[in-house]
Amino acid sequence: VQLVESGGGLVQTGGSLRLSCVISDFYFDDYAVGWFRQAPGKEREGIACINSVDSKTVYADSVKGRFTISSNFAKKTVYLQMNTVVPEDTAIYSCAVEEFGYDSLVPDDYDYWGQGTRVTVSP
Repeated sequence: VQLVESGGGLVQTGGSLRLSCVISDFYFDDYAVGWFRQAPGKEREGIACINSVDSKTVYADSVKGRFTISSNFAKKTVYLQMNTVVPEDTAIYSCAVEEFGYDSLVPDDYDYWGQGTRVTVSP
């Protein structure tokens, strides 16, 4: 299983960014994909997830109303639209796959991980 994130970069406060996660060599029918982030000196935080069963989404309070997770499951691609970003959103953003389709923002529930993409929000 391979996950490749893209779309990170430098953005100004209040700006937008769209991250992509492409999944390959994965053949489960029911699964969930989550976006996580880890800022320097902080623990990894689950921020959004979506499952392939009914496309239900779950968000962390820290991003609710600003970030949107979406998917093209036929292409095994999941997106994270980040709007109205703030410096506190600066982190390494990673996507991960959970094999049973459970809606979870807990990193330990996920089985496969990408390498991450860096997002930096300037003041």
